[in-house]
Amino acid sequence: MPRKLFAASGAATLALLGALLPATSGVAATPSHAAQVSAIRTSATSDLYSGGLYVQPDSVAAKQAAALAAAGRTTDAAAAAYIAKRPVAIWLGDWFTGASLVKVIQKNVALAEQAGTTPVFVTYAIPDRDCGGYSAGGLSAGDYTTWNQTIATTIHGHRATVLIEPDSLGQTTTCAGVGDTRFSLLSTAVQQFSAAGVPAYLDGGNSRWLKPAAMAALLNRADVAQARGFYTNVSNYIGVTDERAYAEQISALTGGSHYVIDVSRNGRGWKGTWCNAPGAGLGQDPHATYGTTRLDALLWVKTPGSSDGSCNGGPAAGAWFASYANSLVALRK
Repeated sequence: MPRKLFAASGAATLALLGALLPATSGVAATPSHAAQVSAIRTSATSDLYSGGLYVQPDSVAAKQAAALAAAGRTTDAAAAAYIAKRPVAIWLGDWFTGASLVKVIQKNVALAEQAGTTPVFVTYAIPDRDCGGYSAGGLSAGDYTTWNQTIATTIHGHRATVLIEPDSLGQTTTCAGVGDTRFSLLSTAVQQFSAAGVPAYLDGGNSRWLKPAAMAALLNRADVAQARGFYTNVSNYIGVTDERAYAEQISALTGGSHYVIDVSRNGRGWKGTWCNAPGAGLGQDPHATYGTTRLDALLWVKTPGSSDGSCNGGPAAGAWFASYANSLVALRK
């Protein structure tokens, strides 16, 4: 399988440089690393997401659609199948380590290359993940750095983007004890990905959480200048207009960082809660923008149909919530 290299628009020399850079965990901003970061920051969206977004054939929704159909639950299966036909980010958590982590990345990168599309991965294994909430878990600090290096090394030389640790920065304002260690881990992860030529985005919260200046300060502390930019609204419901206005303010305070917005469940706007919000609907179909603004893409980051946790009648976090999936599809934008 030929390796598809990350290339910056109008910068073939930087693309070649990115292909030759070793995917190390060093954090020194060497001239080569600095050039690689510049390529990541300035690349055209049409290069980053060339061919459009990858649809994972064995996604969570696709597996649920098959299982529900086999059980004769035709209505539930139809909703899952509707979701499965669209590009959804692939979550890499501490349930994938070692060989299994490499395997899932290699498999999806190869299938994306066959289709000529671009996969989006989400990392979700940082220590003290979710601050003990419904999605609590994570690796140790030492294992986490090694784990991220495995991801960066495996993606190196292939076209893909990575969203680093949803809620990880926003929760530093509410989760006691994660401060300095959390920022150090995120900064190291950013530099591991940039050294491997992988465009990455950091947690930008959402417009109902922190003020733009406060969020920008957190992003700058986590070295967003070494990343492609940030993402907003992950697993939330806020409309694109509000999120884009918020993100534009953050972008201006972080050196013109690019950003993506999660539109997986915002078709009906904010519903008063973040957790399995009643009355929510799917947002618009995910797509890269291919424009000249700082908005790179509208993505389905949260898997629609996966529960946020045992709230509003939901099962455990991450489990399939069939009736909720049905409602999201029925109330879609």
